[in-house]
Amino acid sequence: MMMEEQKAAVFIQAWWRGTLVRRTLLHTALRAWIIQRWWKQKLVKLQEKRRRTSLECYARQEWAAVKLQSWFRMWCIRLRYCRLLHAVRIIQVYWRWHSCHTRGFIQGRYDLKENQLNLQLEISLGSQACSVQQYIPLPIQE
Repeated sequence: MMMEEQKAAVFIQAWWRGTLVRRTLLHTALRAWIIQRWWKQKLVKLQEKRRRTSLECYARQEWAAVKLQSWFRMWCIRLRYCRLLHAVRIIQVYWRWHSCHTRGFIQGRYDLKENQLNLQLEISLGSQACSVQQYIPLPIQE
C-alpha cells in the first residue's frame, strides 16, 4: 500500500509541477506577447513618423521647385513684356515722327512790343518747310 501511496504522491507532485511549469510558460508567453505587441506598436509609430517626415520633406522640395519654376516663368514673361514694351515705344516714336512729318506742324512765337506784334511762324509739311515772319501794327492809341 505504501508503494501505491508513494506512486500516487509522486503522480500528484508531478502533476502539480507540470501545472506550475505550464502556468509559468503561459505567463512567460503572455509577457513575451505583450512585449512584442508593444514593440510592434512602437515600430509602427516610428515608421509613421519617418513616413510623415519624408513626406513633409518631399512636399517642401516640391513646393520649392514649383516656386522656383514660377519665379523663372514670371521672369521670362516679364523680360518678354519689357522687350515688347520697348518695341512698342520704338514703333510709337517712329509713328509719331512719321505722322508729324506727313501731316505737318506749326511752330511759332510772338513778341508784343509797344504798338506792334512780331510774329514768327514755321510751318512744316512733310519735307517742305516754310518760315513766315511778320510785323503787325496794332491800332493802339496813346
